[in-house]
Amino acid sequence: MSPDPVALRAARTRAILLVIGASATFTVAAAGVKAIGTALPVAQVVLFRNLFALPLLFILLARAGGWEALRTRNPGQHLQRALWGMFGMFGAFHGYANLPIATVTALGFTMPLFLTALSVVLLKEQVGWRRWSAVVVGFLGVLIMVRPFGGGDAALPPISVGIVLLGSVGWALAMMTIRRMGDAGESGVAIVIWFALISATASALATIPVWVTPDATQWALLVGIGLASALAQLQMTAAYRRGETTLLAPFEYSGIIWTMIVGIGIWAEWPDGYELLGFGVLVAAGLYIWRREVVRGARR
Repeated sequence: MSPDPVALRAARTRAILLVIGASATFTVAAAGVKAIGTALPVAQVVLFRNLFALPLLFILLARAGGWEALRTRNPGQHLQRALWGMFGMFGAFHGYANLPIATVTALGFTMPLFLTALSVVLLKEQVGWRRWSAVVVGFLGVLIMVRPFGGGDAALPPISVGIVLLGSVGWALAMMTIRRMGDAGESGVAIVIWFALISATASALATIPVWVTPDATQWALLVGIGLASALAQLQMTAAYRRGETTLLAPFEYSGIIWTMIVGIGIWAEWPDGYELLGFGVLVAAGLYIWRREVVRGARR
């Protein structure tokens, strides 16, 4: 029996709205991290981001069958995924504290560029000239944003930019590990919750020597960061259950719009012409890589 076109259209619309909502909710978490800034160590923010996310994630676990859903045959790969994921999270959180929030979000979308390049080296995948060209163009967009040739106040702090980009490499390696675990039959619920548990434990150990007691406002921000992050993960999971990846992936770029609005509204971070041009080039390159993946998948 063919699916009801009206019901299918409604499901796809709901999935798109969930992805856009998840991007907006991630922006709330990012704004919380930026509001804390450098007042607390990054390790401490990562710790509470994961601790306060766990209650909502346990709801997802209960729906997936309870503790039995956490049983795994790939503990080593979960540790590896957690390592790279924490690497990425530290990079992003450092960026939110030291760079315009929309710029950090845009730099985070270099992840598909790094993923394409690393897949050649680590997975021995074949990448054609079209995708390589998109990777080069995407990094050109990064150079336009960063303006290393601009000097003075026009250029962004190179160390902070480098840390954010290294974090994107971490996210790309984490995605490659997730792909391998998915191919081995590991559930999405197990991947998400094991990451939260492992990263909370590791960041707790890292926090001990640098602990700073938060004040009341900072506690509220830490709770908000954790809850918003978990809610965004739940929204994204629900979206991809209802709609195809090929349909939904482009809407994740709405995060740049949300963070731009928040950055302007709260911190008066008005992007200039270079940043807007860089955003556009980077997004276009990412969307082209996504499109080529769709074409290659259809051919396979």
